Amino acid sequence: MKKTFVMLMALAIIAGEAFAGGIMTNTNQSASFIRNPSRGASLDVDAVYFNPAGLVFLKDGFHFSLNNQTISQERKINTDFQGLNRSEFIGSVSAPLFPSVYAAYKKDNFAFALGLNPIGGGGSAFYEEGLPSFEMQVAMVPMGLSSAGISTTQYQYDVEFDGRSIFWGFQGVAAYKVSDMFSVSAGVRYLTAKNEYNGYLKDIMINPNQPAFGANYNGTNMVLATTFFTDASNTFTAWFNGATAYVSGLQPIITGGGGGVLLVNGEVVGLTATQIAQIQGLIMAAGQNPAEVDIATAQAILNAAAPVFAASSTIMAQNAAATADKEVAATQTGSSIVPIIGFSLRPADNLVIGFKYEHKGSMTLKNKTEKDDTGLFPDGDETPSDMPSMFALGVTYGATPKLRLSGTVHYYLDKNANYGKKLAGASVSNSEVIDSNLWEAAFGVEYLISRNFLVSAGYLRTQTGVKDVYQSDLSHSLSTNSIGAGLRYGIMDKIGLNLGVMNTWYTENVRAFSTFNETYNRKAFVLAVGVDVSF
Repeated sequence: MKKTFVMLMALAIIAGEAFAGGIMTNTNQSASFIRNPSRGASLDVDAVYFNPAGLVFLKDGFHFSLNNQTISQERKINTDFQGLNRSEFIGSVSAPLFPSVYAAYKKDNFAFALGLNPIGGGGSAFYEEGLPSFEMQVAMVPMGLSSAGISTTQYQYDVEFDGRSIFWGFQGVAAYKVSDMFSVSAGVRYLTAKNEYNGYLKDIMINPNQPAFGANYNGTNMVLATTFFTDASNTFTAWFNGATAYVSGLQPIITGGGGGVLLVNGEVVGLTATQIAQIQGLIMAAGQNPAEVDIATAQAILNAAAPVFAASSTIMAQNAAATADKEVAATQTGSSIVPIIGFSLRPADNLVIGFKYEHKGSMTLKNKTEKDDTGLFPDGDETPSDMPSMFALGVTYGATPKLRLSGTVHYYLDKNANYGKKLAGASVSNSEVIDSNLWEAAFGVEYLISRNFLVSAGYLRTQTGVKDVYQSDLSHSLSTNSIGAGLRYGIMDKIGLNLGVMNTWYTENVRAFSTFNETYNRKAFVLAVGVDVSF
C-alpha cells in the first residue's frame, strides 16, 4: 500500500495514438481516403500528402481541397484481476473536427503546394471510470489491510481523466516533371505537437474494521481512506510515545523490587489502575497477551514494540498521502522538421505509380505543468515522441475508361523511432517492446457512373509489430481491418464534392500477466466530407 497511486499515466500515451495509420502517424488525410484508402498514386489535389511528385500531372492552374472528418472510437478493456468492482472499462475517443487542407499551383513542368493536416493525434480520450491499472491500486488497499489483520471488504472512488492531443503538420512541397513519364518531388513538414492532460482520482473510501483507531471504523461505515490512515498513523504515534514513556517509567519499580504479576492484581507499587490499563492496551497492540506478564517482561515487550509502532506510523502516513485526492493539469509541447522526398511514374495514361519517403521527425515534448499531485509530469521535463520514418508505394490502373483499380502499401520504421515507451529499467526504448515494423496494405476500386458521378470502395489492413510486453491498458497497438466507401460528385466542372464513410474493426489482443489477463479491443467509425476546387 505504500506505492504512490499512478492515476493519469495513460494520458501521456493515449493522447498521442493515431487513428488510421501507424502507431503515431495518421494517414487518413482526405475525404477521398475515407471512400477509398488506397491513395498512394493519387493524381488529385490530395496528392500534396499522398503522392507529391504526382502533382505535376494536374492541369495547369490553382487547385484547392478542404476536408473534414468526424471520428468516433470506442476502446474496451476487460480484466479478470480478482477483487475489482468491475471487469470491463470503456473509453471513448472523439474528434468531431479532423481537417485536412491543401493548395497547389501547377505550371508547365513545375508544381508547388502547401498542406495542413493533423499528422498525429487529433482527438480527446475520455475514460469515465478510469482504467484497470487505476482500480487495481485502489482495490489493493482493502486487500493489504485485510492481510494485515484489519478486515476490509469494500472500496469506492471517483476517477476521471480527459486527454487531448494534436500533432499538426505544415507541409510545403515542390515537384518537377523530368519527362512525360517521370517526376520527382521534395518537401518539408514542420511538425508541432501539443498534448493536454486534465484529470483526478479522489474520494477513495473503504470500510475498515479496527475500532482501536476510531469508533467509526467498525467494518460497516464507508470512510475516506486517507482519514483512516491518518488516524491510524496518529494512533501508532501515541502508542510509540506511550511505550517509550513506560519503558523508562517501569525501571524504578523493577529496581526497587516492585513487581509481582502485572495486570492481574492491579496493585503494583508505583502504578495506578489507569496506567496498568494503558500498559495492557500497549502490550495487546504489540500482539502479546498481557495476562501473567510481570513488570520486567512488560518493559521488554514495550521496548521491542516502540520501533514497530514508529515504523507503522510512518507507513500509515505514507498510505494517507498515497490515497489522498490526486489531480493533474499539464500540457506538453514540441516541434520537429520532417524532410519528404518522392517520385511518380506514369508509363501510360491508365497506369500511375507513386512513391514517397518521409524522414523521421525526432521530437521531445516539454512539460508545462499547472498542477501535478502524482509526480508524473514535472514542470520542464521532456519526453521523447518521435514521428517515425515511413515509405509509401501506390499503384493505380485504369482497367477500363470507367473502372480504376488501385493498391497502396505503407511501411513505418517504428524500431528506429523513440516513442518514450520502454520496459522498467531498460536503457533502450523501442527494441525492448517492438518486434517488427508496422505495415499497411490497401486496395481500392472506383467506378465512373457518369461524367460527374463516381463511386468507390476500398479495404485497408494494418498489421502491428509490437511485442506482448508493449500491450497494456495504458497503451496498446492492435491490428485492424477497415472498409471505406463513398462517392465523388462533380457539382461543376471545376468543383468536386467527396463523401466517405469508413468502419474499422480491431483485432482483439489478450495479454497474460502473472496473476491475471487483460483483453484489449476497439472499434471506430469515420464520416468525411471534402470539396476540391480548381481554376
